[in-house]
Amino acid sequence: MRTFSQNPHSSCMMYRRRLPHVLQAHGPVFLTWSLHGSIPSHRGFPRDSSPSSEAFAILDRLLDAGREGPRHLSMAPVAQVVVDAIHQGEVLRHYRLCSWVVMPNHGHMLVDTLVPLPKLLRSLKSVTAKRANLLLNRTGHPFWAEETFDRNVRDREDFGRIKHYIEDNPVTAGLVVMASDYRWSSAFERSEDGGAVPRAEARAWAT
Repeated sequence: MRTFSQNPHSSCMMYRRRLPHVLQAHGPVFLTWSLHGSIPSHRGFPRDSSPSSEAFAILDRLLDAGREGPRHLSMAPVAQVVVDAIHQGEVLRHYRLCSWVVMPNHGHMLVDTLVPLPKLLRSLKSVTAKRANLLLNRTGHPFWAEETFDRNVRDREDFGRIKHYIEDNPVTAGLVVMASDYRWSSAFERSEDGGAVPRAEARAWAT
């Protein structure tokens, strides 16, 4: 059952099933999506006055711990499929890409949206599911979890916090010592490009 509420930080309506979701988004959005089976089906999330932040904190701790479920994205060919699709989404003008990371069982993106979120996510998840399942010889099985965590970015300060959170996620999860060492991330790509600032970052909050 969906419960609807007004997001106090934007003009968009939000709904929730197990997690909060944005119905419409214009501008920067924080997205998190995970592998099917990576979150226990019985796992509940708080529904108090600040559901988004608390639900996300619980969700990401579960994913980083990785105690249950698949970790297909720890395989380099599968991770590369997702990385390629993330960049292709920008080529298709679904969004301007600000920062991203592909973890062993989930992904994060900070994007400046140019199309409705359902179209953006349907494109990203469908193409990666098909290609990854072919690599894994498991065609016909669900690859991604149905639900995706998403929320609007509140302001420039929030944008900076989220960008740092995304790129530092491999460090906090104990996968690497420095964010730039993690191959499947915007921090790594930026280090490979000589420290250049991602081209979308300067535009996302332009007025």
